[in-house]
Amino acid sequence: MADDVVYEDLPFDELRDKAFHVAERHLDLGFFTSVFSHMPGMVAIEGEGGDLGSTGGTIIESIKAFRQMFGDSPELDADTEALLRARFATYLREHDRS
Repeated sequence: MADDVVYEDLPFDELRDKAFHVAERHLDLGFFTSVFSHMPGMVAIEGEGGDLGSTGGTIIESIKAFRQMFGDSPELDADTEALLRARFATYLREHDRS
């Protein structure tokens, strides 16, 4: 992506899709796990014995699960969307070489 593009100015869905595409290309399960941990309700799941570090299945299956979690235009509160937008933009600045 061109150096003059400000990732934060992209629509949320486009920014998310670009970050997911780059992370999937790099098989970066850590990125998906970190993003997943910021989704509403994850703190409650972790508190009930859930463990994001024990994701089962293949990396590709895990990535598909993360994509399904987000779906098309998930309903996020403003704080969560801002946090995810910053995470996606930072990730793209660090990893997008297209």
